[in-house]
Amino acid sequence: MTNMLVPPTANSRAKFSDSFGQRSLLTVDTEEEFDWNKPFSANEHGLEHVSQLQLFQKFCENLNVSPVYLVDWPITQSPMACEILSDAIRRGKAEIGIQLHPWVNPPHDEEVTEQNSYAGNLPAALEREKFIRLRDAIIQNFGAEPMIYRAGRYGLGPQTQQLLADTGTAVDTSVRSNFDYSKFGGPNYSRHPLHPYWTGPDAQVLELPVTTVFWGMLRRQGPMLQSVLDQASPLRGAFSKFGLLERIALTPEGVTAQEALRGIDIALDDELPLLVLSFHSPSLAPGHTPYVKDKAGVDRLYNWFRDIYGYLEQRGVRPTNVREIMQNAVLPTD
Repeated sequence: MTNMLVPPTANSRAKFSDSFGQRSLLTVDTEEEFDWNKPFSANEHGLEHVSQLQLFQKFCENLNVSPVYLVDWPITQSPMACEILSDAIRRGKAEIGIQLHPWVNPPHDEEVTEQNSYAGNLPAALEREKFIRLRDAIIQNFGAEPMIYRAGRYGLGPQTQQLLADTGTAVDTSVRSNFDYSKFGGPNYSRHPLHPYWTGPDAQVLELPVTTVFWGMLRRQGPMLQSVLDQASPLRGAFSKFGLLERIALTPEGVTAQEALRGIDIALDDELPLLVLSFHSPSLAPGHTPYVKDKAGVDRLYNWFRDIYGYLEQRGVRPTNVREIMQNAVLPTD
């Protein structure tokens, strides 16, 4: 079954106050550790990296960056995670959001499969019940009401926007533009825009797509060519090597700082008002993701953020947070 999501219309594009300019938002998929090469499991996971959240939070504060931690169910059940993140939230140095990994989130009424790992593929009532239980656990254990949602594995479904509107969740950041997950049973975002836009019933939800741009001589043809390149890895490497086409996500996971800087230039030159950066919290410790295998990998991750935020400052792009974004967003009825 293909998860069909229709790209938004041009007139849904979000506008911001003149003083907003161009900003950056750091989102952290704050989640359990699991083996990315094994089938999904409801109980085979760990939380060893959680202690590293304190160091990362201090690092962000030194950069004047206020991350939004998109937490899933196992994180809400970790007293250490609750203590570390609640402190930062109380001090106004971080924000909390929702990230739904359905395979570890009660109620466990579905079969655990790759298809069902995308929450949007679940029956509407089950997706809703999992979402509400997670939201309520966040409010109870972190002492703050989440304003933003990311479906785990970027798994929006046809009923998700109605769910967000019904629960008063004002912002979504599940769309990973320029990526197509349909061959795995997930959504296809290859035709979705990078700029923020209003979505959901009566345009009640502000979508903040995760920033991924195309770079190279053929970048304007990127959305059309990427599906071909995804099927031919050697061809994709050749296109990148010769400067023809490269897909650059603003993440330290699998993307070098030099590549990300090129991506930032493209995004800013295209007048994107908001750059949404992302990574997975298990990458803060060695051996939990394919991207960080040792201590040197952790050091590279921190150096990536130093380089990126140093360059953003040079380009006049200030960090922002969800609350500030909503304060500056011009409602579609205005």
